[in-house]
Amino acid sequence: MLKVTNLVKYYKRFLAVDGLSFEVGDGEIVGLLGPNGAGKTTVLRCVTGIVQASEGAIEIDGIDLETNEEEVKRRIAFVPEVPTPYEMLTVWEHLRFIAMAYQTMDGFEERADAMLHRFDLDEKRNDLVLSLSKGMKQKLAIACAFIHEARVILLDEPLIGIDPRGVHELKEMISEAKSNGKAILISTHMLDTAERLCDRIIILRRGTILAEGNLAELHESAKMGKDASLEDVFLTLTEEGGEVEITPLS
Repeated sequence: MLKVTNLVKYYKRFLAVDGLSFEVGDGEIVGLLGPNGAGKTTVLRCVTGIVQASEGAIEIDGIDLETNEEEVKRRIAFVPEVPTPYEMLTVWEHLRFIAMAYQTMDGFEERADAMLHRFDLDEKRNDLVLSLSKGMKQKLAIACAFIHEARVILLDEPLIGIDPRGVHELKEMISEAKSNGKAILISTHMLDTAERLCDRIIILRRGTILAEGNLAELHESAKMGKDASLEDVFLTLTEEGGEVEITPLS
């Protein structure tokens, strides 16, 4: 469903992403992990078209982002690490605006009511977004991502800043999206959550893929036993100057 081929991104002379290729299939949750500055957010922004790739190709459902940007974006939902919603709309108006923009108004009110209930925003539906706390804005951004039933869902540190019930509901929604055949790509530093939630993990360092696969395959890449946690594997693979022989897996 999501295919990234030889993605390269320069910021002036700085190489942020260096020849990344990976896929996220139907009904699959893939975790994008790496230390700060590894290129995770840049990858997500390139996939969404927020920033333009320097080289490479990005396709969703076989549709190329460069040649058919509107059609690709119609299939994408993105939750950034720091959401910037329209603050002079009410919560309800914001959800409605997103649904209208994606032309998914059929059944909107029922979906929106369910979203507000799941994220404890019922009482805030008529409040301006400007008045919401940071955590509430994050939950609104998540609700907006799911309101238009996108085919590919991209999440950048989605669990940071929201309360325990919001975390629980988001995990449930991600699992439901997987069951409904969506492709989900999650960038996170929360390794325990990634270990439990993701079908497959991609570990980045300095814009390149160090290792890719399920936990058993990552154990093999890091030459560690099956009892090693994802945190153990991650720290071993990303250790600067380490002696580990790293074999990216397809």
